[in-house]
Amino acid sequence: MNVKKIHEVDNFCRYLDKLTTEIAESTNREITHLVDFGAGQNYLGRALASEPYNKHIIALESRAHNIEGARNWDVLAKLAPKQQTMVNKKEWRLQQQALAEQGISEKETQKQDLKGERGFHAEAPAEEEKPAQATLKISNSGVGSIQYVEHYIKDGDLSRVVPQIVDQDAVREKVTSDLETATTEAPPSKQIPDNFVEGNLQMDDSIKAQDPRLLIISLHSCGNLVHHGIRSLLLNPSVSAVALVGCCYNLVTERLGPPTYKLPSLRSNHPRLTETSEAHDPHGFPMSARLCNQDTTSGKGLRLNITARMMAVQAPQNWGKKDSEDFFKRHFYRALLQRIFMDKGIVPAPEPADVENNNGSPLGWSAGGGTAPIILGSLRKSCYESFVSYVRGALEKLINDPTRGSLFAQKMSTMTDDEILQYETDFKERGKELSVMWSLMAFSAGVIEAAIVVDRWLFLKEQDEVSDAWVEPVFEFKHSPRNLVVVGIKK
Repeated sequence: MNVKKIHEVDNFCRYLDKLTTEIAESTNREITHLVDFGAGQNYLGRALASEPYNKHIIALESRAHNIEGARNWDVLAKLAPKQQTMVNKKEWRLQQQALAEQGISEKETQKQDLKGERGFHAEAPAEEEKPAQATLKISNSGVGSIQYVEHYIKDGDLSRVVPQIVDQDAVREKVTSDLETATTEAPPSKQIPDNFVEGNLQMDDSIKAQDPRLLIISLHSCGNLVHHGIRSLLLNPSVSAVALVGCCYNLVTERLGPPTYKLPSLRSNHPRLTETSEAHDPHGFPMSARLCNQDTTSGKGLRLNITARMMAVQAPQNWGKKDSEDFFKRHFYRALLQRIFMDKGIVPAPEPADVENNNGSPLGWSAGGGTAPIILGSLRKSCYESFVSYVRGALEKLINDPTRGSLFAQKMSTMTDDEILQYETDFKERGKELSVMWSLMAFSAGVIEAAIVVDRWLFLKEQDEVSDAWVEPVFEFKHSPRNLVVVGIKK
């Protein structure tokens, strides 16, 4: 973990430990499990399951490869034993030979398998799909437990997750007994260490948790995940409280109207855009009745378009001179390159966008949302030494594009360094304007984030089932700007 992640995990663990104690004292009902929404690599859950906290964690994650990666970290944290892998070398060589004859590497097949795994979704899975079999890791040496449940979180309903939650003591007794039987004949070097219990669970009533009391937690969950976590307090009798730190406000959907986008020519030409452009997502912003009915200059209800939500994740207070210069240079170079694309006929000139109703399909743009955007991704550090090197580095990447590479080669291969430099000279002053505009937008971040967080707090306060709700910072802003936790306690 880097310094930022260490700061976040350390502070949030201590906060959650204190919160669970206070809930137990005020309600006379202890929290039995902490459910991590979107656990990812499970840094938070791993720390909470370890000394001195010894919590029982339910790690919900939709991506199978994240769960597998988290399990590997569990081994390093001594929360699980290292796996022994036995390989039939003769069979393995035959497999490698067959792959080589097809011109496919083992890494490519692993990548293909990963994309086919449950949880790696281009879109939401089918309604009837069930979460994968739960996996539990417990240590008999007093450390807590981690139970992984592969589950696509699309709302706050945990009815397919709660039945998989187990009683740790019952599982420890059952699985330890099974392991002792299974390893009686095994060589000592191959036996599973005494202090670990691990396995894929065959759920039955003997190990199922009776009356679990859950605290839903999340550390920097993206978009609507916080909304789903908050609603889980109302939708599930077993959920006693929530403590959620949000992030990625740009991924929050819009409840009061069709979603707003960037200019159509900068949107992704994704087939689902047509469907989502007509949607009024009930899981989106705003959650509260107060903000849904708020009178504004554009009508009833407070709306935040995509530009506003993108600005909400900025932290201009943390900007330094050097990183600001680099940041604005990257934006200027990319904007200027887009101007070159337009002048060379690679992309059309943008037309004025209607922020309130940005769903049309002007001439030359597909009904799915526009021409496919030009995604550069990351470039070498040396590409930012000058605008000429930036254009050359970008072109080197773009001409290898399987669909439009020939177009870039045809339109831009004859462009000279002097011509590129002339663009930089002609638009130099516009670069300053871009920096000023970006700074002004970024300074709205606090207001926009406050609106989103207050909306979540208001939603909790509006619910009869909620006894208390509050928002407070849990991290130092200089280390982690998205530092506000939303807490709700059920009556």
